[in-house]
Amino acid sequence: MTQNIAILVNPTAGSGRSAVTATRLIRSLRERGAEATVIAGRSAEDSVRLAREAVRAAPDALVAVGGDGLVHTALQGVVGTGVPLGVVPTGTGNDIAREFGLPRSVPAAVETILDGRAVAVDTVRAGGRHYLSVLACGFDSRVNERVNGFRLSLGRASYLVGLLAELRTFTPIRYVLEVDGEPLVAEGMCVAVGNTASYGGGMRICPDAVYDDRLLDVVFVHAMSRPAFLRFFPRVFRGTHPELDEITVLRGRTVTIATEGAGGPPTVGYADGERLTETPITCEAIPGSVRVLTASAPPRTS
Repeated sequence: MTQNIAILVNPTAGSGRSAVTATRLIRSLRERGAEATVIAGRSAEDSVRLAREAVRAAPDALVAVGGDGLVHTALQGVVGTGVPLGVVPTGTGNDIAREFGLPRSVPAAVETILDGRAVAVDTVRAGGRHYLSVLACGFDSRVNERVNGFRLSLGRASYLVGLLAELRTFTPIRYVLEVDGEPLVAEGMCVAVGNTASYGGGMRICPDAVYDDRLLDVVFVHAMSRPAFLRFFPRVFRGTHPELDEITVLRGRTVTIATEGAGGPPTVGYADGERLTETPITCEAIPGSVRVLTASAPPRTS
């Protein structure tokens, strides 16, 4: 039976790298006897609309060729439908693909797509959308706001430039958190709500998060000095920061993030690297709401 695969791509992403990969992927799928339909929206909103239209035709999979942002867009089309989500990583961070051990190479991606093996994965509903990886809210999301305002992209170096610029002016935020109804009120640098382990290209901010345990991992970074905060960042890449006294880790099904006090820019939540909304934000785990194509049992984070 001929497989029908819908391919979502942003042709301008990655300096055209996504378009090149998508072209090779489509050719390879067709050579294997599959039908491949290309979806390329004019904007993120247009891509969501087209993805939902494609899913209504019940393809065998919707495959995002791009980075975490495009996977986030594709997710809005497939969540709750039973249509599997495929990912061919061509972005900068690729944290979602890393979580599921998904290959970059086109031949390996074709095998993953045509094999059709999928795992049931929780998503997180927040700000009227769903996300797969981590929601960042605080210092890290303000860095994203800065980087998105840059006229020129420096790739991964943009994040470092934005981080150093934000660090000069950042002051701790007064958070009011609720995790399954239990409050935490404290001054902090940032809070992350993770369904999976990493964001920002391998920063293991929620190192013990598991994508199918029906729970969200909440990592709260209490207020600290600038030098201490700079020393904190290398530990995030190793996932050893929860050992620090300044870190509180909580778990729950529903998490609400609110902030208090005036002054400074608004506190925004970013999830899968995409801007969601300003606080207050409520995150809710939605068990098994998407199926993700994977070549084999993906690596577990705990």
